[in-house]
Amino acid sequence: MSPTATAPEILRPKLALGEIINFAYDTFCSNKVRFALTGLGMVIGTASLILVVTIGMTGKQYVLNLIQGIGANLIYAEYEGGAQRISNAAPDPLTLNDLKAAQQAVPAIVAASPVVSLSDRISIGGGKERDVLVLGVFPEYRTVRNLVVLSGRFFDVQDEQAHNKVGVITQKMAEQLYGSTEAAVGKVIKLSGLPFTVIGTFKERVDTFGQSEVIDNTMAIPYTVSRYFTDTPNVKQIYFSVSDPSLVVPATEQIRRVIQSRHRAESVYNVTNLTELVSVADKTANALTVVLFLVAAVVLLVSGIGIMNIMLATVSARIREIGIRKALGATNREIRFQFLSEAVLISVGGGLIGVIIGLAIPYSVRFLTEYRIPISGLSAIVAIAVSSLVGILFGTIPAARAAKLDPVESLRYE
Repeated sequence: MSPTATAPEILRPKLALGEIINFAYDTFCSNKVRFALTGLGMVIGTASLILVVTIGMTGKQYVLNLIQGIGANLIYAEYEGGAQRISNAAPDPLTLNDLKAAQQAVPAIVAASPVVSLSDRISIGGGKERDVLVLGVFPEYRTVRNLVVLSGRFFDVQDEQAHNKVGVITQKMAEQLYGSTEAAVGKVIKLSGLPFTVIGTFKERVDTFGQSEVIDNTMAIPYTVSRYFTDTPNVKQIYFSVSDPSLVVPATEQIRRVIQSRHRAESVYNVTNLTELVSVADKTANALTVVLFLVAAVVLLVSGIGIMNIMLATVSARIREIGIRKALGATNREIRFQFLSEAVLISVGGGLIGVIIGLAIPYSVRFLTEYRIPISGLSAIVAIAVSSLVGILFGTIPAARAAKLDPVESLRYE
């Protein structure tokens, strides 16, 4: 048998693409620990990239769910006062007629409620008293504000029309006064000497931590009954709910024009919705994702430098081998591609393992818990593409150095 027929794979003068890849794989297997440690940075980088996208999407979904819980179709209006140059202008607050005018002018409105804000001190027994915030609202307030009734019921249109002295209190108030929400139903609370029967308890679907008109010690009563305690038709706020989220923005502008047209030009009214919060949340989530993505990019950069260093060391250790291959007819292109394929094998191999880890974590959370974390398949594709690009970029310098070696000097190298 001729020497050419029995020569090892590395001594073949010309190698096909598949043979070069197989040779790169054999080289990897012969140096498993060294190449595995080199590829570890790529594993961490690609897994981080996928997790970064997952964290960003999860944060965005969480905020959107919170806003949905408050009310995606919600629009609210309130009086902010007059312009600073009007020093002696009388207050020009909202009234119930503003609500009715908006309902007539804006067909998208499906429910609305005024909010009359009152305060009182109630007796809780033992000679003790407690401050309570009383809100005079329509029965539609429950729908507009997306409230959750925990026990009993919310007052209805019949209670409103009959001026029934009934009310609903918050969950925290019920637990503090009566021990539980169920025990609060049927109890009587006196407001300015008038007895009100507690017919239900409620809470906000999303806790606003006292940043809305609802605080811990809040009692809601029918609007018609709240007029017993005030001699003006003024309201603090007006809440509107439209039929579809896509109509929120145009309906907001229409409501603003209707209210402004009914009052003095210098009066200022804040008519807004939660769309701006969605926009802010989206920008915040995107900014966080970009920052975390840059951190993952630094990890990939460091791992790429590690690949380049190990490949440069590999070239130095295999100079004599390169000389033998060149002496047998291997071209610079074949030498370059051989070492480049080794670098790409390390980066892509680490990238694939990183993708598996990056996808396994959110999938495990989805399967083992009730949380439905969003998963982006595109992030996995991007991670593989980036890992391949890192291998090509940082493997080019060692491959070019190997290809430029002089065969005669390489054969003399010890």
